[in-house]
Amino acid sequence: MRTIRLGRTNVHVPAVSLGTWGHGGPQTTRDGVSVGWKGHDDALAKDALRAAYRNGITHWDTADVYGDGHAEQLIGSMWNEVPRSEIFLATKVGWDFGPMNEPYEPSYMRKKFEQSLRNLQTDVVDLYYFHHCNFGDNFERALEVMHRLRDEGKVRFVGLSDWSGTAIMKYIARVDPDVVQPYRNVVDDDYESSGLKSWVDTHDLGVAFFSPLKHGLLLGKYDAPKDYGEGDFRTRVADFRDPEAIARYKHAAAAMRSRFASHAEPVLHAVTGALLADNPAACVLLGMRNPQQAEAAASAGEALSREDAEWVRTMYRGQ
Repeated sequence: MRTIRLGRTNVHVPAVSLGTWGHGGPQTTRDGVSVGWKGHDDALAKDALRAAYRNGITHWDTADVYGDGHAEQLIGSMWNEVPRSEIFLATKVGWDFGPMNEPYEPSYMRKKFEQSLRNLQTDVVDLYYFHHCNFGDNFERALEVMHRLRDEGKVRFVGLSDWSGTAIMKYIARVDPDVVQPYRNVVDDDYESSGLKSWVDTHDLGVAFFSPLKHGLLLGKYDAPKDYGEGDFRTRVADFRDPEAIARYKHAAAAMRSRFASHAEPVLHAVTGALLADNPAACVLLGMRNPQQAEAAASAGEALSREDAEWVRTMYRGQ
């Protein structure tokens, strides 16, 4: 597995790192919004963590709300098999608004952090993210909590995440994160247009792109629209219900298998490698819910040339 220097953290992590959103299982919010993933199995997830470690995938990313802490707990259960010191461990805070029903309420933010430490069975989090940029009226106080955790030695590096690069840019100067985690894939991509890439390059930040497969759609494995039902986030993704999008992604994936036929995982290589092109301090977070997915992920991680990356984008966007 190729490693990259994660910007000014000076930590080297695998170019393909492990995301554990799916390890939380199906989940709905108090308002009935589906935010989880169906098809989860604890035993398979733990096998995936073992396979990831065995293949050098040692950057593990999770969050306090994935399965209401279940994903964190699965990671925490692994330290009798996987040395904690060899894992660069990231988690997040922010989506659980707590009893005050406001984002990043300082006392609740601190409470959630302490719960994450217990779930993860660790004394320190290597990278702690603000999970989104909806700070409400609590920005300054939330930042104070984050800085205090870092000063206490409980957090090594500060991260800032959001589905929108534009949203990250609104707060990036004041947060001054070490790492950013934007949503990005070859179809949905505001990384450059938002100005985020320029900021990252100028300030030597690390980057972790989440959902680089567009929740699995870009693999081209669907023949028809799919409804995952209540509890599964993918039910809310319009392209899962769009026959034209399904057909376009399937056609594009076939083209990837042809152009990159010499690669063990040509589609995975293409759609991740396009994001890594011209981004030396970036990794991609892939969900790995079973050991087969971890083994496949371990074969990816090489950056494409600019020419190949642009061709991949063009194919998937149907241009």
